[in-house]
Amino acid sequence: MFLLQKVDLTLKKIKSNAANLITLLNLSFGGASVMASLNEAYNYSVLFIFIAAFLDRYDGKVARKYNQESELGKQLDSMGDIISFGVAPAILMYEMVFSNFGLPGMFITIFYITCGAFRLARFNCSETPGFFVGLPITAAGTLLTITFFLVPAVSPVFYLIVSPLLALLMISTFTLKKV
Repeated sequence: MFLLQKVDLTLKKIKSNAANLITLLNLSFGGASVMASLNEAYNYSVLFIFIAAFLDRYDGKVARKYNQESELGKQLDSMGDIISFGVAPAILMYEMVFSNFGLPGMFITIFYITCGAFRLARFNCSETPGFFVGLPITAAGTLLTITFFLVPAVSPVFYLIVSPLLALLMISTFTLKKV
């Protein structure tokens, strides 16, 4: 009987923390992506961002399924998102393209990260049930990461347009229905 109670208690603890654990994995893969970029392992960096996107898709679903939505989870999700979809794609693109542009490249990289942080902060402070205001950072980061595959085929100037455009879309005020 004692063993069954311990197993039941352990399962309850896992369920109550499952969403936060998934979010921490998201954040961890974002951090691993940054380290991969800095070590010139760009394919791994892209892979880690895509894994983070997959995990980000499910942390909220798990939280709702187990009725474990919390303010801590919301804030933790934003911390994971700024690393995985703000910093990681920006560093990847900096290493691949923007470092060749010197100071303007640094500015664009920082601008993208800053807009992503602002977008997340605005999201956390507002009540907008049913829709997003501005492009979600997950979408922006995933789109920027996908452009990695275009590096050999397009001019570096393309990135001088795409990255600031995604940054501005994140902080814009258009609304997008949640799916």
